[in-house]
Amino acid sequence: MTDLKLLALDTEDLEVISAHVQDAVVRIADMGYARGDRRFALLMNRFDWETGQHGRRDKGQRKRAALHFDAVQSVVTAGIDTNAHEGVLNLLAITFMPVDGPAGIVELSFAGGGTVRLGVECLEARLADLGATWAASAKPTHAID
Repeated sequence: MTDLKLLALDTEDLEVISAHVQDAVVRIADMGYARGDRRFALLMNRFDWETGQHGRRDKGQRKRAALHFDAVQSVVTAGIDTNAHEGVLNLLAITFMPVDGPAGIVELSFAGGGTVRLGVECLEARLADLGATWAASAKPTHAID
């Protein structure tokens, strides 16, 4: 399987990226905002849903990946202890809510209710696999209500 390299410039594109990073594991220390560059970036171990959907008996694979957002004007966290550098978060979804023209709010939602909200001038996100792949210890599951 080839490494992913995706670009999101609208909500439809972002939905594709969100699907690929669902259930990614993110260390708090691996997220950060570079104010001077107006970029928010995070490293993650994403579950490779493309190979995990084939009904195979194994538990699937995880891949090291990087995701970043450009044109970021503000970052607000809620329900996340940003001082717990060794803390680990489970990324559930990424959404975009337009506010004024191309500007809006990107929201990263984590298990347990934590969120990161990015105020952006426009939506521009890039996801890239970094090459490392390994067997997952478990395949993520979600209860359907």
